[in-house]
Amino acid sequence: MESSEGTESARVPGAPASKRAKEGLRSRSRQRWRKGKARASRLIHNMDLHTMTQSLVTLAEDNMAFFSSQGPGETARRLSGVFAGVREQALGLEPVLGRLLGVAHHFDLDAETPANGYRSLVHTARCCLAHLLHKSRYVASNRRSIFFRTSHNLAELEAYLAALTQLRALTYYAQRLLATNRPGRLFFEGEEGLTADFLREYVTLHKGCFYGRCLGFQFTPAIRPFLQTISIGLVSFGEHYKRNETGLGVTASSLFTSGRFAIDPELRGSEFERITQNLDVHFWKAFWNITEIEVLSSLANMASATVRVSRLLSLPPEAFEMPLTADPTLTVTISPPLAHTGPGPVLVRLISYDLREGQDSEELSTLLKCEGQRNLELWPRPQQAPRSRSLVVHFHGGGFVAQTSKSHEPYLKSWAQELGAPIISIDYSLAPEAPFPRALEECFFAYCWAIKHCELLGSTGERICLAGDSAGGNLCFTVSLRAAAYGVRVPDGIMAAYPATMLQSAASPSRLLSLMDPLLPLSVLSKCVSAYAGAEIEDHSDPDQKALGVMGLVRRDTALFLRDLRLGASSWLNSFLELSGRKSQKTSEPMAEPMRRSVSEAALAQPEGPMGTDSLKTLKDFSLRSSSDTSDTPEMSLSAETLGPSKPSDINFLVGPADASEEAEARNEVGTRDSGQGVHAAFPEGFHPRRTSQGATQMPLFSSPIVKNPFMSPLLAPDSMLKTLPPVHIVACALDPMLDDSVMFARRLRGLGQPVTLRVVEDLPHGFLTLAALCRETRQAAELCVERIRLIITPPASPPV
Repeated sequence: MESSEGTESARVPGAPASKRAKEGLRSRSRQRWRKGKARASRLIHNMDLHTMTQSLVTLAEDNMAFFSSQGPGETARRLSGVFAGVREQALGLEPVLGRLLGVAHHFDLDAETPANGYRSLVHTARCCLAHLLHKSRYVASNRRSIFFRTSHNLAELEAYLAALTQLRALTYYAQRLLATNRPGRLFFEGEEGLTADFLREYVTLHKGCFYGRCLGFQFTPAIRPFLQTISIGLVSFGEHYKRNETGLGVTASSLFTSGRFAIDPELRGSEFERITQNLDVHFWKAFWNITEIEVLSSLANMASATVRVSRLLSLPPEAFEMPLTADPTLTVTISPPLAHTGPGPVLVRLISYDLREGQDSEELSTLLKCEGQRNLELWPRPQQAPRSRSLVVHFHGGGFVAQTSKSHEPYLKSWAQELGAPIISIDYSLAPEAPFPRALEECFFAYCWAIKHCELLGSTGERICLAGDSAGGNLCFTVSLRAAAYGVRVPDGIMAAYPATMLQSAASPSRLLSLMDPLLPLSVLSKCVSAYAGAEIEDHSDPDQKALGVMGLVRRDTALFLRDLRLGASSWLNSFLELSGRKSQKTSEPMAEPMRRSVSEAALAQPEGPMGTDSLKTLKDFSLRSSSDTSDTPEMSLSAETLGPSKPSDINFLVGPADASEEAEARNEVGTRDSGQGVHAAFPEGFHPRRTSQGATQMPLFSSPIVKNPFMSPLLAPDSMLKTLPPVHIVACALDPMLDDSVMFARRLRGLGQPVTLRVVEDLPHGFLTLAALCRETRQAAELCVERIRLIITPPASPPV
């Protein structure tokens, strides 16, 4: 870090003239460094890979020769060694990057959307090479200067060399994926044993180098100071979390008190790696919820748009009727959420820039949940705006384990202002206390309630849009699929920002980027998915390294409960989406009749398009009741034998035969399929990536059928279900570990002829919506999401008469 002592002396009139002169020279040198770096970045961006590599190798050899001639000193020896390493890794990396880049276009959605994990991995490696190229030029130009900070430059070169080495390992993994996967697929789908071997090998790689001096090098420069602040806060929070067994006493002011992490990047990177590998999901739940501390929440709301209405509502757990889309004279019962904890209220937040008709009604006021002074945001107004023609239903992100609508309220207020429509954000229950399908049940219940009572929310309900980010994007898809399965109104469109569509510990090119992602490491992602799936993870971690959270005792009891739950998973999966909990009153049923098919299984078994086309089968499958029927009408369902077996194995990920054959030829250039050699065969002889010193990550590896359920992993849904989705607009991040989820989901929809758009923003991390006010790039990305929502809620123009 820069020393502040010399800078202060330069400003003090009484400071020695010679010292002020030196500081002036140093200041001008720093300015030249920044300007030179900006020019170099523009120049390097336009370089092709071969030219960049050759330039770096030439500079590395020149610097290596210079420092080798400086005598037997330790610093000169290390500098010579680091440039030798840069030369070796750059030469080894170039051909692999070239091969990946040569086939990456086969995995794009279309020519106008050049994005997938292979491209992102190549881009990240180029960013690292570009930084080393610029640093090598700086060293070559200033190595004889008296102001050349030898130790600082050595530390930075060693950090980026470590990053380049690990990136080279990732490219070999990506090459292995390309040679092993089936044509057209980005996710690793080899043998289960090979999958486990692949992930176990992957998580042993050293990661600390990406969390120290190299933190966020792949993102836009405006993001990096924020990431550094977050990393310091994370490691400081980890220390306080360890010391407080109950998790109490951790405040926002205590997050940034560990100055040693701020001045020692290597220490910070090592501690960051330890935390990501050893602390459980309860730690991440606590850390991600830190933004909801009253002080931080108030500051965020002060910087956001001012709205007339921001009310937290509690929806009572009472069943109600919804008309069927195919025949509005028939209705279906929407039951309250039941999974795991039984019936319970669902919390939702209503946000509206204007006070609209119905939003101050007595009926809505009875649902109001007290939030202290926050309810004062609703002020009486002499005039009310008319009801909006549209309504946005929002599901927040947070890995299914953290955050609420309060965390996402700042950008939702801006949305309400820009869209001119009320927004209702669902505070669904979080895992691991409430695993799948509790969140889905609550979101679907709230969605149906919002449609039925849209006039209370200030909307006529003519246009309904589902919007969500990350885990919320997943819920947008699954709620829409469930609405189609029930036969009720499907939303008019979906806007999903960086959604998760494959909730499995499966490798893909973009998920390899989680090795360096400070916001979504693979181990943390896997822990969140396991918590949402209700999977029990055997804990072999060191008790001295493991932090005990506030739910320590509850976690033990929950783990025992989930173990018993998983023993009956097959039965539970067949019944978790039943339309009604009441037993059939038919006395003619045999006692040994198999369990009835659930809505999800019935949807899987449908060989045709949207459900509800066959009225007789719809009536039998979905407990339908006419609006004139009495409440004691027995429900009707079909047995498993009548419906026939489900065929989830018929899923087709291929875009088309032409693309498949063309890509197969490209894959032959990379290597042949050979699953018997194991993962170690991915590395060439003599190359050894760095391994972590933090012990093996507890990576959950399980083959639970839950994670393959299409209502949990919509990417695995059969064609008949995906055809029921409305127009989908996806906004993804090129450097997001979840990028391949978006690309593959869009490719599947495009292959089915479904309306879908995919926009990929550059140089931004996962979760950019919560960073919308941070810089120009995040604001532009958030505006893109608003634009996509506006396409959905704006009624289509009437044809000319």
